[in-house]
Amino acid sequence: MNFKSILSVAIEIFFYILNMLIFIRVILSWFPINRDNPFVLIIYQLTEPILGPIRALMQKSVLGGKGLMIDFSPIIALFLLEFIKNTILYYIM
Repeated sequence: MNFKSILSVAIEIFFYILNMLIFIRVILSWFPINRDNPFVLIIYQLTEPILGPIRALMQKSVLGGKGLMIDFSPIIALFLLEFIKNTILYYIM
């Protein structure tokens, strides 16, 4: 295994973990779980740097921040992460 293949596998694993964390956060939002729970707190701390800026941009662009009932930031984040991953892997190979 050469350096490029090891690096590409590491990038794949990193982005897979990010995707799973976002997915877990979405699932957790469906249940009345206390956010002070250590597991929930870790998930929120790891995903908020990704979801927070996307959510802020969406609130500014949609109706001046009013009327947005569904949080689409996880979906947008997953698309952006996939695009970033594919771009990085393209330039590595």
